[in-house]
Amino acid sequence: MQYAVIISNASSVLLFVFSLLFFWNTDNWEKIKSVTLQLPAGKTSQGDTRVQFHSDQVRLLVCHETQLAIYDVNKMECIRQWMPQEVLSSSLSCAVYSCNSQLVYASFTDGNIGVFDADSLRLRCRIAPSAYISPASSNSPTIHPLVVAAHPQEANQIAVGLSNGAVKVIEPSEAERKWGLHVPVDNGTENGRTATSSTTSTSEQLQR
Repeated sequence: MQYAVIISNASSVLLFVFSLLFFWNTDNWEKIKSVTLQLPAGKTSQGDTRVQFHSDQVRLLVCHETQLAIYDVNKMECIRQWMPQEVLSSSLSCAVYSCNSQLVYASFTDGNIGVFDADSLRLRCRIAPSAYISPASSNSPTIHPLVVAAHPQEANQIAVGLSNGAVKVIEPSEAERKWGLHVPVDNGTENGRTATSSTTSTSEQLQR
């Protein structure tokens, strides 16, 4: 059984079991509500579901292989959703907020990494596999990011754990300093409506 447990500062606990989100009150341990993850048509729930609170302790980032979603914990409903599409069409493997909760970093099973605006799930830029995977390894379909970790103080720096055991630290080039200076069109969706188009900028970034 695949599950994730997370506790907020608002006396509530959330538990994801497969594609169900359960809300409990930690004062009396009564279940408040359960919500079903909105999966694309024809898709079944497989793989892990990862969750993380925004720094405001109200919004909740949910990462499933089929989507990124933001839930309002007070309303207990999905308020924003993004599904893999176009240049980022592979399954998601992990997603995290930046340390200031202004960005979302999402990794994909084809090696791409997407940098999103945390409020709108607007795609800021795409980090291509060639930016951090060596040419000798980039042709191997088995090497891809399994997990992304945000730097605790530098909002534009991340560490990526690869399927071959390697760890890469990635940040914007000195010329750019921030991810996605030219923000593309909005391709996040409100209240679970499916996105239909996107514009991306590809970045070849520095790694350590």
